[in-house]
Amino acid sequence: MDTFEKEWNKMLGGEVYDAVHPEFLRRLVVTRQKLWEFNNMNPSDPEALMALFREIVPRCGKQIHVNQPFRCDYGCNIIIGNNFFANFNLTILDEALVTFGDNVFIGPNVSIYTACHPLDSEARNTGVEWAEAVTIGNSVWIGGGATILPGVTIGDNSVIGAGAVVTRDVPAGVVVGGNPAKILKQI
Repeated sequence: MDTFEKEWNKMLGGEVYDAVHPEFLRRLVVTRQKLWEFNNMNPSDPEALMALFREIVPRCGKQIHVNQPFRCDYGCNIIIGNNFFANFNLTILDEALVTFGDNVFIGPNVSIYTACHPLDSEARNTGVEWAEAVTIGNSVWIGGGATILPGVTIGDNSVIGAGAVVTRDVPAGVVVGGNPAKILKQI
């Protein structure tokens, strides 16, 4: 196993890894080139649009729709279930797995992060980081402008209020909102 494969496996395993390894940077550029093409395609051909999206994010279920623009780091670390809708400006930093269940609805300007950086500036300046997976259950609605932080799991049938900053796990069947997000009510 070469050094990049070791670093990639560390990234996916939640270990500290060398995020400035040249192969990471090369792969980011390859994904950004495909994203540029996707984000600049004529939206009048939704089949061609979704075909290119599936090249960027190959593990997708049936009946998905993603409005342009969309941004991610690698795409290959995103898993999308069936009946998925994402509105404008979805950003997913997928250094770790980001998994969506079925029937997920995402409002505009939502950000989902997995990348974590050291608090110590000397360590941070070396380019090391780690990543924590995000899991979003079935039948979840994420309101516009919400931010989901690394390591969060959102339970089935929950609603994330617009503008919420989700810093910890959300149980099934609740509405959360605020910064940091708190349970507002049971559904």
